[in-house]
Amino acid sequence: MPEPDQQQGNVGPTARDYKKPTWISVQMSILAILDVKWEDLHIYWNPENFGGLDKMTVPTDLLWTPDLMIEEMIEKDKAVPNPFTIHSNGFVEHVRDLMVVSTCKMQIYKFPFDTQNCTLSLKSIIYPEEELKFEFFENDTLVTEWTRQMLRNESEWFLIGMTVQHHSVPRFHQIQSVVIYTITMKRRSLLYIVNFLVPVLLLFGLDLASFVISDSGGEKLGFEVTLLLAVTVMQLILNDILPCSSDSIPLIAVYCIGIFGLMMVSLLETILVMYLIEKDSASKEKKADKNRSLSEDCGDKQGNYDGGETEHIL
Repeated sequence: MPEPDQQQGNVGPTARDYKKPTWISVQMSILAILDVKWEDLHIYWNPENFGGLDKMTVPTDLLWTPDLMIEEMIEKDKAVPNPFTIHSNGFVEHVRDLMVVSTCKMQIYKFPFDTQNCTLSLKSIIYPEEELKFEFFENDTLVTEWTRQMLRNESEWFLIGMTVQHHSVPRFHQIQSVVIYTITMKRRSLLYIVNFLVPVLLLFGLDLASFVISDSGGEKLGFEVTLLLAVTVMQLILNDILPCSSDSIPLIAVYCIGIFGLMMVSLLETILVMYLIEKDSASKEKKADKNRSLSEDCGDKQGNYDGGETEHIL
């Protein structure tokens, strides 16, 4: 077994044949638990010579670490790295708990009844495929089942499945080994139905009920303006909920705009009816004043005529 000072962190694990690549086995769940294994030919020992010790843990700065990164990751993980577990047969295992903040182009046309597919690509930055190869050592069904067992809390998303594939892609003028995890998730829509879709529909129902309110007073106009402001607030909430990484307009936005437009038409109809009623009332009052004025003029003339005739008789 080599001493710790005999191997530095910048020394590669392959020493017998530099033409053979180093195989890195990776496995990742949706909780970003990254399990990496590789064979280091510098490390091996006979457990019988060390009291049956077949594995041990060492700090990460004592051994070579694979150049492994997640391509979609936009923030560097700041967690303290876990130590390596080395086995007597030369295999090294490193289990990391990552907090992955990654990019994913979402299709929100059917929000909140949408299903999203996001990918996480694990690759090396500097090593070509001739020197470093990645492989996944578990099938899709087993990884999905493990992830579902770990997702015990009721979150916004429901995991449908995970698929993993290996590709050799040209990057930086060289062929690189890439392992791609595709995560398929479905949004839990019940929360949005109860807290958003149903309240907006009820507000529209109240707007329809406003037709039974009399147009003679200003209560109907104030009621409809209040409903319109309530729908505007719901639209602002929707704007904060919807992600901005989509090219299409979601149906829920069309739904809100349609209801807002119908309520706006109802408000304009109320304003028009109140204007016509007020105009008709003003016309009737003007006509009544005119008739009253004519009646008074006729009465004055009749009184003057009767008075003149009386004087003439006398």
